[in-house]
Amino acid sequence: MELQDYLNVIRKRWMIIAAVALVTLGLAAAYTALSPRAYSSSTRFFVNTTRDDTTSSLQQGNTFTQARVKTYAQVLQDPAVLQPVMKAAGVSGTTDQLAARITSSIPLDTSLIDVTVTDASPKQAQRIAAAIGDVFPQYISKIEAQSSKQSPVTLSVTRPATLEPSPVSPKPTRNLALGLVLGLLLGFGVALLRDVLDKSVKSQRDLEAVTDRTILGGIAYDNDASAHPLIVQVDPRSQRAEAFRSLRTNLQFVDVANPPKSIVVTSSLPGEGKSTTTANLALSLAETGLKVVVIEGDLRRPRLLDYLGFEGSVGLTDVLVGRVDVDDVLQPFGRTGLRLLGAGPIPPNPSELLGSANMEQLIEDLTERFDYVLIDAPPLLPVTDAAVLSTIVDGAIVVVGAGVVQREHVRHALESLEAVNGSVLGLILNRVKAKEGGAGYGTYEYDYRPESERQRAKGRSIPHRRRPVAVDEDHGPVTPRPSTTGARPAPPAGPREVSDQREQAAFPTADSIFH
Repeated sequence: MELQDYLNVIRKRWMIIAAVALVTLGLAAAYTALSPRAYSSSTRFFVNTTRDDTTSSLQQGNTFTQARVKTYAQVLQDPAVLQPVMKAAGVSGTTDQLAARITSSIPLDTSLIDVTVTDASPKQAQRIAAAIGDVFPQYISKIEAQSSKQSPVTLSVTRPATLEPSPVSPKPTRNLALGLVLGLLLGFGVALLRDVLDKSVKSQRDLEAVTDRTILGGIAYDNDASAHPLIVQVDPRSQRAEAFRSLRTNLQFVDVANPPKSIVVTSSLPGEGKSTTTANLALSLAETGLKVVVIEGDLRRPRLLDYLGFEGSVGLTDVLVGRVDVDDVLQPFGRTGLRLLGAGPIPPNPSELLGSANMEQLIEDLTERFDYVLIDAPPLLPVTDAAVLSTIVDGAIVVVGAGVVQREHVRHALESLEAVNGSVLGLILNRVKAKEGGAGYGTYEYDYRPESERQRAKGRSIPHRRRPVAVDEDHGPVTPRPSTTGARPAPPAGPREVSDQREQAAFPTADSIFH
């Protein structure tokens, strides 16, 4: 990972880092508050030897003294010293317990011994340190005088024990600072681990890690998309509308030598925004004067015409079985060059109908009459309809919903197209949040509209044709359209179903339409 990757982790997972840091800081505060207070008192000894005034005697005495100082620091914690100290200071317990509360240190290249006593009571610590100052010099004089009449070493107290009212432990500032630093490091580790284990596609970088296919564009996530799915028409100067225009431009330059005219738009799973993407892409193409026809090729959960505000109860299935002519069911969208072909009744055999010779001939006829033929197909992983359609069109566009699918889903979807030799024109990263953009494609990071238009955009509504626009598939289910075949409406989240065997009998078998 590069430095930018770590910065992205911090930006995306800052709430986790902050939460862990606060928890750790709270634990450090609790530890500090519950820890018993400890007080200390110190005394200092100066070790000296009796010597002559000659230079050699002074040098020998200095060497002797420094050697003795190291020994005295060890002798200080012997029971022979501590037992009289306990008696003088009125301390109960054992000498080992008292020794654990006494520390001694020797400043470098000196003849000094610093003794520090810690205790839960500042007065008791001062009494023990004072008792050491009285007892220890006497004990040293006694043991050094055993081999001669007079001890060559004298210990002098240069710093008597004093009463220190402030505790030396715990140290709130130090503990809280360490808790905060530890919490930040631990939080970053948790955030980094979660980012590594997160296999969902959220940015262009994640998508590039899955495939080297062309990323045609990135479409920003919009909370208002459920109310206004046709953003190109509702707010033509918005960020998302500009992103669709950028997508239109990129699509026109996918293959300049042999530009694709018939395109199937699909996704890996439901809910990634393929239908709204198809509708807005068609509007973007049509606003440049191109002749575009959009086919509602999802014969299981058709929703495209709901977004556009049209009825689709008569459409593609009727044309494929020869019930009506295609010109009779093509619906114009306003005064643009956009034409709509609804799904029609839900057939019992969608895959067979979409892969039939009649469907292939229909696409060829429409390709000759229109500049672009866009087909809104079902997702690739649940059913094979989109893979079947990819074999009879110029190419396929795969919509990837950021935060909706895992990397493996996208990989398997692309493999299903490669298995039938379908041509993948590119991918569209949809529902991209600004902080996940990762740079590269689309205009979801910028808003260049006048301030007045940005304020009015929230209050605009979509001009309807015959019925209200349904809920965006990105944010929830839509109410199915009534079918002219008498089918019973399905639940909001499910496909439309054929109500009885008589309705299924209205469609010819697969053998009768394959020729």
